[in-house]
Amino acid sequence: MGLLIGLTLGTGLFLVVAIPDAPRERLALLRPRRRSTTQKLAEAGMGSVTPGRFVAFRVATGGLAFLVVEAFSSALPLAVAFGLFGAQAPRSLLARRAATLAAARRDAWPDAVDNLVSGVRAGLSLPEALSSLAETGPLDLRPPFARFAETYRATGSFGRCLDRLADDLADPIGDRVIDALRIAREVGGTDLGTLLRTLARFLREDARTRGEIEARQSWTVNAARVALAAPWLVLLLLASQSSTISAYNSPTGAAVLVVGGAMSYVAYRVMRRVGRLPQEQRVLG
Repeated sequence: MGLLIGLTLGTGLFLVVAIPDAPRERLALLRPRRRSTTQKLAEAGMGSVTPGRFVAFRVATGGLAFLVVEAFSSALPLAVAFGLFGAQAPRSLLARRAATLAAARRDAWPDAVDNLVSGVRAGLSLPEALSSLAETGPLDLRPPFARFAETYRATGSFGRCLDRLADDLADPIGDRVIDALRIAREVGGTDLGTLLRTLARFLREDARTRGEIEARQSWTVNAARVALAAPWLVLLLLASQSSTISAYNSPTGAAVLVVGGAMSYVAYRVMRRVGRLPQEQRVLG
């Protein structure tokens, strides 16, 4: 039995090392691209917050959670564990805010494109049509277009204002619309209205399909989150008992917390990986 396990392990390591470079590159392209903290803040609509301030806020929340649990339980390993959870909480809230904003904008983009088509057909120039979305567009998209209108009135440079709008939106759909407008501005043509109407139809179909999938899987994801958080909540409630405090102040108790935390982290990452829907990558920014 041991020989069979050894041969299997050796074969697996040989296959990993023997993979040529080209397939590795193709596999790397399939992996989700890691986003910087600045990109995550922009996607959550918090572009004015610097990464340094966000990291400082995470440290503050982690320290606060550490002090509260330490004062409550007098168990250092428990305080360290919940301090790490407190430091992770702002990051999770940021991801939740970004997902909520992305879903709201995904539903709003078809109407925004329709308004843009109406403005172009009414004889407005592209900058004027984009600026009008600050007043007639969907509510979730009005602030970025209002800043676009202010910047265009101040500079008069359409290309630079489009670049700033793309950074402000931090949205793959917005990148597609901005690219179409940029090409129409530089090259010209009479098919912009047809292109935008087709894009609006595709966006509505994609939003409807994604909404149905998210509605079906939401209860499974929420149940997994509750199952992950329940043991730690029970542990926090038991921390008021002296027997629990003495148990987790020992090296064995600390080791149990480390193993449990590692298993919880791995389970959470696997749950996120399995429940993740394909995300369109940005082409700008």
